[in-house]
Amino acid sequence: VQLQASGGGLVQAGDSLRLSCVVSGITFRSATVGWFRQAPGKQRELVATITSGGRTNYVDSVQGRFTISRDNAENTVYLQMNSLKPEDTAVYYCNLATYWGTARGDWGQGTQVTVSS
Repeated sequence: VQLQASGGGLVQAGDSLRLSCVVSGITFRSATVGWFRQAPGKQRELVATITSGGRTNYVDSVQGRFTISRDNAENTVYLQMNSLKPEDTAVYYCNLATYWGTARGDWGQGTQVTVSS
């Protein structure tokens, strides 16, 4: 199984970014996929998950600002991030996961998101 995250960058507070995660090596339409992030000096944490049926789960700190979605035709999960804050600065990773955010696969390379104030 391979998950490739992309789309990060350097933005200002209040800006938006969309991250993409392309998944290969599994039956994508059956998979629950999550976005996670790790800020400097902190543990990796859940951001959001989406099930095969499109059910979503978000950590409280991003609720209402971030939207996770999936395109089964493209084997891709997206994370639309709006109203970004400096505290959203982190390396963002995607992984197979449970609905409640337990990661189930190996960690690949993430994508850096930096939000300046």
